[in-house]
Formats: sequence, C-alpha cells, structure tokens
Amino acid sequence: MQEIQHYVLFPNHDNAMRLHRELKNLGVRATIAPTPRAASKCCGVSLLIREEDKEAVEACIEEHGIEILKIAAIERDVNPKRDRYC
Repeated sequence: MQEIQHYVLFPNHDNAMRLHRELKNLGVRATIAPTPRAASKCCGVSLLIREEDKEAVEACIEEHGIEILKIAAIERDVNPKRDRYC
C-alpha cells in the first residue's frame, strides 16, 4: 500500500513562506519541500502537510488570502536503490 503525501503548491516562493509562517503561528506542522515534478513544473517550493491538517491549512489559506495553485495528493515515491552506485 502506497503512502499518500499532500503538497501545497504555489505560484511563487513568497506565498509558500507566508503560509509556512502562518501555519507555524497556529501550531500546524508543515515542511518546506521541493515540489515533486509529478505535481507541477512551476514553483520549486511547496509545503508538505499531513492529511489530518488539510482542513486547517485550507482555512488558514482562506483567512489570510494566500494564493496557492492547489493541494496535490501524490503517492510517496521511495526508491531504496536511489543514490546507490555499487
């Protein structure tokens, strides 16, 4: 069973940093992460959020008028052979 990760995608990094700051003030955990190419080829930064925090994140986005592209649900791609050369 694949694990699903939720990424908040942005048109620019300023909005990502602003939402990260607002979520931190609310006590909602969000991790700054590179945007998976499977989700978007736009801005290189996204926020990785927990599924159970999705509603709180959406409310924060609405309350503070932060522009996002979407919240994408992506299957976690773990390759145990990545970066192995032997």
